[in-house]
Amino acid sequence: MRYSADFERQMSGYGLTTAHILYRIPDFESVLQTYVWQDYDLAPDFPEMQKFLDFWQANLDGPLHSVRYTHQHLIRPNEWRRIEGEFKLN
Repeated sequence: MRYSADFERQMSGYGLTTAHILYRIPDFESVLQTYVWQDYDLAPDFPEMQKFLDFWQANLDGPLHSVRYTHQHLIRPNEWRRIEGEFKLN
């Protein structure tokens, strides 16, 4: 049986990370715009979010103002266990 890539990442310790990004509009730097980014990532280093922020700074015109983020493990080791058995409902 093949599991989805997202499920396999969760089983490897990845959790859902959501970043609320405020950035300045290039032509009107006194105006802040918001962007929400979400992906599976590894705490506490957050390599996926760091890759995205590095890409942003290297390739996009809107300079970053601030980043707030939250991280939640969707599957924890104590919540996953193998079950043997089957119920058949008629």
